[in-house]
Amino acid sequence: MTGAASASFTADDYKARMERAARQAADAGLAGLLVAPGPDLVWLTGYTPTAVTERLTLLVLAPGRDPVLVVPTLEAPDAERALGASALTLRDWTDGEDPYAATAALLDADGRFGISDNAWAMHLLGLQRTLPGTSYASLTEALPMLRAVKDAAELELLAAAGAAADAAFEEIRSVAFAGRRESDVAADLAALLRRFGHSQVDFTIVASGPNGANPHHEVGDRVIERGDMVVLDFGGLRDGYGSDTSRTVHVGEPTDEERRVHDLVREAQEAGFRAVRPGAACQEVDRAARAVIADAGYGEYFIHRTGHGIGVTTHEPPYMIEGEEQPLVPGMCFSVEPGVYLPGRFGVRIEDIVTVTGDGGRRLNNTAREMVIVD
Repeated sequence: MTGAASASFTADDYKARMERAARQAADAGLAGLLVAPGPDLVWLTGYTPTAVTERLTLLVLAPGRDPVLVVPTLEAPDAERALGASALTLRDWTDGEDPYAATAALLDADGRFGISDNAWAMHLLGLQRTLPGTSYASLTEALPMLRAVKDAAELELLAAAGAAADAAFEEIRSVAFAGRRESDVAADLAALLRRFGHSQVDFTIVASGPNGANPHHEVGDRVIERGDMVVLDFGGLRDGYGSDTSRTVHVGEPTDEERRVHDLVREAQEAGFRAVRPGAACQEVDRAARAVIADAGYGEYFIHRTGHGIGVTTHEPPYMIEGEEQPLVPGMCFSVEPGVYLPGRFGVRIEDIVTVTGDGGRRLNNTAREMVIVD
């Protein structure tokens, strides 16, 4: 997380997050949580190690106990400067000592723990060897909603990231497309995201013509031609919080079919957005968007979920997908991004980040959803 994002939160904020996580662990029947370097550790403590190495760093959260951060001695000074450090105890270990023994002293010998998805296998195996009676579940499986509900400061940062992505789109629509490579336009998008405050660019998909039928097209050297539909999907982190938006533009005048498919996806995106309300199941957003496309005869060409959560990462729970019965809660943020992909021809995707409000939803992206004609 960048300094600007860290400055938005206080030690009390991180203390409250750690306490909430410990309570959720208890409610889930877990003995505690083990959090390795990555987005969960940043969100809970404000600490990002300078380098993630084979040396064990692990936050231990357990109900009724003070949080403890196990950290290599040589990294302890950096950890002490984290904004959340005052709300936890540092337990450092030096090279030559057994970090698993130091960690084991903090754990119930026969407990079941949630552990970060991105924890190193060698660290998990080391803990299992030291405490063979313990068992583990991935944090996403055990507490999928841990970071899902954003507070007011987080919502402000997500809105700013969305506005920055919108500004990038407003600029990109005025650049030349025809005769340039996809990679050229992608580089323009990345530069614009950085100009508007992004410290990290995670993706800049520019999928022209038949490439648009691949939702996760890898930008290449295809030269964009007049008559192409072009899917633009881009985002990253601004002040530690994510942006992700998609718009589909057309180089020159579209055909009637291209305009019809674009209008269909826009209608589906609107239906998905209007399904957002407190208490509704995540799958209802997917169903609403998918029904519009299926009723028009294009159901087999909508080949991915309708949305994913966003926060300190650009993809995280909750997911707007059939079978996800998690109810929507005010403060949740996620994408609504239906699409139609016609193999060998073109694709269309329209995506906004949406947050759940007290009585519905609010878009964090506000650029035109109608078809935009570019040169």
